Amino acid sequence: MSTNSIKIFAGSSHRHLAGLVATRLGIELSKVGVYKYSNQETAVTIGESVRDEDVYIIQSGSGEINDNLMELLIMINACKTASARRITAVIPCFPYARQDKKDKSRAPISAKLVANMLTVAGADHVITMDLHASQIQGFFNVPVDNLYAEPCTLKYIKECIPDYRSAVIVSPDAGGAKRATSIADRLDLDFALIHKERKKANEVSRMVLVGDVRGKVAILVDDMADTCGTLGLAAKTLVDNGATRVYAIVTHGILSGKAVSVINNSVLEKIVVTNTVPHESKKVECPKLDTIDISATLAEAIRRTHNGESVSYLFSHVPE
Repeated sequence: MSTNSIKIFAGSSHRHLAGLVATRLGIELSKVGVYKYSNQETAVTIGESVRDEDVYIIQSGSGEINDNLMELLIMINACKTASARRITAVIPCFPYARQDKKDKSRAPISAKLVANMLTVAGADHVITMDLHASQIQGFFNVPVDNLYAEPCTLKYIKECIPDYRSAVIVSPDAGGAKRATSIADRLDLDFALIHKERKKANEVSRMVLVGDVRGKVAILVDDMADTCGTLGLAAKTLVDNGATRVYAIVTHGILSGKAVSVINNSVLEKIVVTNTVPHESKKVECPKLDTIDISATLAEAIRRTHNGESVSYLFSHVPE
């Protein structure tokens, strides 16, 4: 690959993933210094020339989300003012993606605000993965490539879940039905759905299963696992309805709050997450946690973007 005018910078949210992407591309991460002043202001120093270069900044929306978002904006702006030819923000897990609509009076659409900030800072292109709501692409006035973890998920199911051919793909809520049916169709498996009733945000009061899982392996599929309350309850509902084993496969394993203890105490056989969000420390506490590496997909998307090739191949294939 021609990498003579490509620069990859890592933000501090997920340096490990940025390193894996750079290694896949056969280049080294470019030098950048990120500092915090004693008054908590973020300062960024780009350590090498980016004039007329194709710049990619990898920063995930995880951990200290607001700090990391601000850091990304400053890095984009620093490269813009240093005459970079094109700046692509690679955001594996898009911050504020769940605030994508006015679901109650006076609610902000924060995902649109984030899109505006990225554009104003100077981003010419955005690469992200499994957006919580795909219409967020329309919040931008610059191109957005929303990659899918689905090909990696299918590969994992085929290689790592014994007797997956007699499994049922389950969506833990109505919102994820499209994602789950797509995977079920690709594997030629049955599909089931769990309807959840909420009394207030992040608290589920009751779950009802629609579909048949009796005597089968159930594979829960979702885009995000935050506190894992929904997954824990969904797994219990499936076992109560006769499922033999329950796996969960999630793109963004945010795993905040009591998530690890919820997983450890749940009937889940395994919870599988991609590395869009760092979770190495959680794996130590949670033996049920497994990882799918998506650095190859991001690296191939960067390579294809740089060379002006189509990215749509990645929607249905895992790069070799």
